[in-house]
Amino acid sequence: MLSLLLGSFLQVSTAMAAAPDVPTPAPQPANVFLQGEEVRIAIPEAASEQARRWRALDDILLEVRQGTVGNDPEIYLAGLPVGWYRVEFLDENGQCIGFTTAAVLARVSQPPPPDSPVAIDVALSWLADDPDAWPRLSRLATLAGANWVRDRIHWRDMMTGPGEFVDDTKYDATARIQTDSGLKVLQVFHTTPQWALDDSSQDARPRTDLRHLYRFCKAMAERFQGRVHAWEPWNEGNARNFGGRTIDELCAHQKAAYLGFKAGDPGIPVCWGPLGGINTPAQADGILRNETWPYYDVYSIHSYDWPHAYAALWEPARRAACGRPIWVTECDRGMKADPASLVGDYTHEFARRKAEFMAQSYACSLFSGSTRHFHFILGPYMEGDRTVQFGLLRDDYTPRISYVALAALGRFLSGASCLGRWELPDNDDAHVYAFRAVPDGESRDVLVAWVERKTDWPNRGAQTLPWPLPEQPAVDAVFDYLGRFLGTSAPEQLTSAPAFVLLPEGSAETLPLTTVERSPHRSEAPSCIVLQFDTPGTPPVIRQRTWTQEPERVFEPGTTVDCELLVYNFGETDVTGSVFVEHAPEGCEISPDRWEVALPSMDRCLLNLRLEIPAAASPEDAWIVFRGDFGPAEQPSLAFRVHGPEDAERP
Repeated sequence: MLSLLLGSFLQVSTAMAAAPDVPTPAPQPANVFLQGEEVRIAIPEAASEQARRWRALDDILLEVRQGTVGNDPEIYLAGLPVGWYRVEFLDENGQCIGFTTAAVLARVSQPPPPDSPVAIDVALSWLADDPDAWPRLSRLATLAGANWVRDRIHWRDMMTGPGEFVDDTKYDATARIQTDSGLKVLQVFHTTPQWALDDSSQDARPRTDLRHLYRFCKAMAERFQGRVHAWEPWNEGNARNFGGRTIDELCAHQKAAYLGFKAGDPGIPVCWGPLGGINTPAQADGILRNETWPYYDVYSIHSYDWPHAYAALWEPARRAACGRPIWVTECDRGMKADPASLVGDYTHEFARRKAEFMAQSYACSLFSGSTRHFHFILGPYMEGDRTVQFGLLRDDYTPRISYVALAALGRFLSGASCLGRWELPDNDDAHVYAFRAVPDGESRDVLVAWVERKTDWPNRGAQTLPWPLPEQPAVDAVFDYLGRFLGTSAPEQLTSAPAFVLLPEGSAETLPLTTVERSPHRSEAPSCIVLQFDTPGTPPVIRQRTWTQEPERVFEPGTTVDCELLVYNFGETDVTGSVFVEHAPEGCEISPDRWEVALPSMDRCLLNLRLEIPAAASPEDAWIVFRGDFGPAEQPSLAFRVHGPEDAERP
């Protein structure tokens, strides 16, 4: 089953890749150039009258070019090598009265292969209100070596009522632009429109009628076929601001959405709707007990943690993936902008730290189990009352240092798969990861190496470590974190700025590499019968587990709760069968505990039940499991855990 799944996925991916031409920058105000191109930069309007001289500084603020300002509205920077540059404009007293940034990227001989792991969250439909920016941002993603991008749509903007669709939207335009740029689009949606909520529910927190969800997903798969290449059916649904749903609710949602997408386009990869915060063991248990793995082709996660912690923190995600590919579809570590900057720039020191973080994050991610990694985010974007900046581009889309670092990753980890980690003795701050990749179109082994303390931003970037490579393997070339050539000798020292060491293919196999354990593949087929559970009038309690919000069903001991179990038939034929309680904690009474069901195609039925909570429940045996029996291929399940009251906050 896994080979068929991956084969289908690669077939879709390859068809969508269709070997676009190697990208070249079009004239644009983003100041991104390819090596060997004429670098011309417009003088900022605010500095145009008083500017007399200009100078270009590199990433360590070393002056590399300088000149005078004439009558031309542009300046010409001859022979700039690969790198990032701050271009300052000076008045007659030598004071800086304005600046911009620029990047020179290496030319690549071919686009990244379809399985390349370097991707970027662009959120083109979400963040870029100006349609003129859409092709510009798409091209910048392509120039950086990404071949997958992530975008957003709003359900309510596409579908205004049952069967009522808007003919042409910005989402259609942005999907077309990104695909025409040679990119493959991962699309996500969230926020259920009011009309799709269940009219029969009197709850202040009404549930989604999963039939509406199914029809929406089916229509979107049909509509965007060839322009959206994978779907996530929700975003961080456990988080309060995205619904605050329990894990059984998210699993029911996932099942209905998956069946809808596959009905619209059987070949489209469908991802798990990624959770917010750290994937916890309890969430993984819920996903597995709800037998959700047949309903995702890819397991998506988000991470805003330090790279050194990925391998340990992602163990529950690897378990829940059930052998499927893991995509990290949002990832960064929040960094505060310079309070003195009116446009949300970092201080220069912090801008360098963020650029160093890029290779650290991608390399640790691939080692920790992912096969595709989307950094959050390409364009300028701030949160935390506009104090925390995430964008790789500045407010006017000119590049930050971290954008050039992304381009280095797109080049050297093109088509990469992780071979393992080389653990240096007596220093767990050292990181050396080995990859098989195709930088510049040639298959090689690539080491990505750095040293960094397990500390927050202000204390990073200060450590060095001697790194004596053994006589073997031989080194073909070494590049720094921005893709600048350093020679053919391995670095004698590691710093916080990762180095890319290119070796002949197969050379890394001589190193003592360690790997993380992946979960075995589970290959059961999905059922077209989906169960959905609800406790009207008793909303879940949201508990904060460090970074993660975990909505849970909490009941007072010794109480009785009226509940509803809904059974949906998303198959093409009518079905008959039964639904029953497969397991309940000792002392927990459920009445009735069995129902006979006859269900037409695309219909549902509502089963009422009463749940009597025991006075003292065992935390080791707190799961309630419902099972359907509609034939050998239709054995749906729904499971949730009964919790007692603790300190918690209701949504």
